[in-house]
Amino acid sequence: MKDYKLGKMERRFADLTWDNEPINSGELVKLCEKEFGWKKSTTYTMLRRLCDKGLFQNLDAVVSSILTREEFLTLQSEQFVDETFDGSLPLFLAAFAQRKHLTEKEIRELQKLIDEHQAKNRG
Repeated sequence: MKDYKLGKMERRFADLTWDNEPINSGELVKLCEKEFGWKKSTTYTMLRRLCDKGLFQNLDAVVSSILTREEFLTLQSEQFVDETFDGSLPLFLAAFAQRKHLTEKEIRELQKLIDEHQAKNRG
């Protein structure tokens, strides 16, 4: 399994890239200088790191995502549940609900998700 954990600056860089993609790599360098105060080499080091993680690609000086932000967040969440709760979503939800009071709206949304998945499993 790939490691979908990102440090704080990796995440900020990823968000900046997702928000502006597709983007010319030179423009990305300028944007990172403006937003983070980075030098060109820092931007390319970070880009290479996130390309190696499978999030982005830099083809012909155009940076675009391989994974959308939503796909990445889904994989990151799955990895967390797998590593922390042995893949058990019920254990995760029980731990989460133990410390945080669920609102009626949250309970309805969770119940709706459960109902939708039950219907899929039956049909």
